[in-house]
Amino acid sequence: MNQPSNLNIIHMPEAGRFETHVDGLRCEVDYELNDHTLHVTHTGVPRLLEGRGIAAALVQHTLLWARTQGYKINPVCSYVKVYVKRHTEWQDLLT
Repeated sequence: MNQPSNLNIIHMPEAGRFETHVDGLRCEVDYELNDHTLHVTHTGVPRLLEGRGIAAALVQHTLLWARTQGYKINPVCSYVKVYVKRHTEWQDLLT
């Protein structure tokens, strides 16, 4: 699967979200931060955009941010659980 390299991913800490817009549609990863743990609660990509690697790019961006901040992650979202399981380089972030 090819991940798009031209996404403009924006961090919206007040909303607990990383998001990008593709073809006028919002794609997002939602989280809650408690005690240095990032609880990743939702990944959303509209059906019209599925299969383009957008969710994976958003999750990777979120995990990289968590790592740089020194946070652990709790993948509440099923997509993020599978992503971390498949990409072992992120498993050190798990709580």
